[in-house]
Amino acid sequence: MSELIVLGYEDRAVANRALAAVQKLEDSHVVELTGIAVVSVDADGETHVDTPARREGRVALSATAGALWGMVLGMIILTPGIGVVGAAVGGLIGKLSQMGVDNKFRDKVRSLLAPGSSAVVIMASKVTEDRFAAAMEEFGGTVLKTSLPEESERELAEQLAGTDSTD
Repeated sequence: MSELIVLGYEDRAVANRALAAVQKLEDSHVVELTGIAVVSVDADGETHVDTPARREGRVALSATAGALWGMVLGMIILTPGIGVVGAAVGGLIGKLSQMGVDNKFRDKVRSLLAPGSSAVVIMASKVTEDRFAAAMEEFGGTVLKTSLPEESERELAEQLAGTDSTD
């Protein structure tokens, strides 16, 4: 099971410091990252997503994990009021809802991202909750979290890859 954690901040500089802290927590095995990004909204309301390059010595994301992360991030952050075109995209959105990433959660995330604000979006396969919370407390902000069941993650990854069980 993966955890999707969104840490919302009113300031991009604080989000960047929180991102660095999460990366140190990964080095300390407090969190095992599947994906991480800083999402910021500029004064004009335009959304920007920055994903840090993996540092040397870290295990690279698998293609499936990368695709899953990209789709989850996109569906949560980048597609408010998405006009669904095609059954495949509709199926992906439905799968995300089954995984616990419902409209209510997405709305909460988007409400964090007012112009001028930023969020650290984390997808983790493991989190030591107490140590993670203690380390992130110094940054303040708003924390949103939902779990993504492993079976649903696999189904979503298969759907992303275009795998059909009838083949």
